[in-house]
Amino acid sequence: MNVKQFVQRHRQEWSELEKAVATIHKKGSSITAANINHFHELYQKAAQNLSYSQTYYPNEEVTGYLNSLVSKAHNLLYKDQTTSLGQFKHFFTRTFIRLFLEQWKAVFVAMALFTLGMLGGFFSILHDPLNLYTVLPSDMAKAVDPAQLGSSDGMVNSPLMSTQIMTNNIQVAFLAFAGGVTLGLLTVYVMIYNGVIVGALAGLFWHAGKTYDFWAYIVPHGMIELTAIFIAGGSGLLMGYKLFVPGPFSRGYQLKRQAKRSVQLLLGTIPLFIIAGIIEGFITPAAISLEAKYFVALLTVVGLVMYVLIGKQLINRSSNRMEMYN
Repeated sequence: MNVKQFVQRHRQEWSELEKAVATIHKKGSSITAANINHFHELYQKAAQNLSYSQTYYPNEEVTGYLNSLVSKAHNLLYKDQTTSLGQFKHFFTRTFIRLFLEQWKAVFVAMALFTLGMLGGFFSILHDPLNLYTVLPSDMAKAVDPAQLGSSDGMVNSPLMSTQIMTNNIQVAFLAFAGGVTLGLLTVYVMIYNGVIVGALAGLFWHAGKTYDFWAYIVPHGMIELTAIFIAGGSGLLMGYKLFVPGPFSRGYQLKRQAKRSVQLLLGTIPLFIIAGIIEGFITPAAISLEAKYFVALLTVVGLVMYVLIGKQLINRSSNRMEMYN
């Protein structure tokens, strides 16, 4: 039985379970005695389908769909999310991490596009510094002065530039996400163009002999900020890809499902932007050594890695507990 036949055979039962889960969430009620048996039966079948799909179709979209559906049903049955605080905790410790791990390839592609643009911007300025006025927005090009880096009038310390950078990155994240509805074309443009901007700035400071200084002012907040942008870009790219290649599902269904997943990923990046903003406001302009700034950047990378690893462990524990119930 191929994956298309598998989906067609069980789609009706999955749809019933999905509707039941949505109804219970909408009403804010628990599962009643009148429908507990039917709900549990649908849940058990979906769990069996998930096990089969993980064995025979591990890389197919249906496996991720079933994993999400079974997890939601399991949470309702065993009340893993009983309070708003519990839902908040579950989202950031499990749901967001699970979606990120399922879509890491799309996130990697977004990062690759950004890197491609960054290299293009860097070598363009390396060839001719005057290209800066062509590559960068005019207000940013006029405000940048490598000689003022680290001073009270420097680019990074300027409240105007700091606000522009933060606003730009948030806009990039939303545009990268929304670009998915254009089959990902807008997302590709957004990722490459913003890579070009960073690369152009890096090229300008390289010409001024301040590469080490430049990155010291960028990476403390940039590691988290760019991670959030890559996640948003990956969600947009995946949405565009699923619209272009819908597989056994309709494009309308893919748009609805991928938009929901992408919105969840986008919401998950909000704390990352907040943390990056705090670092950019207090650490980046602080009168500390450049080495200390690089150390802060290292701490942010370690923190991100630990966050993902701990979240993955929690997901695995939940999966093991779910198998025990089954």
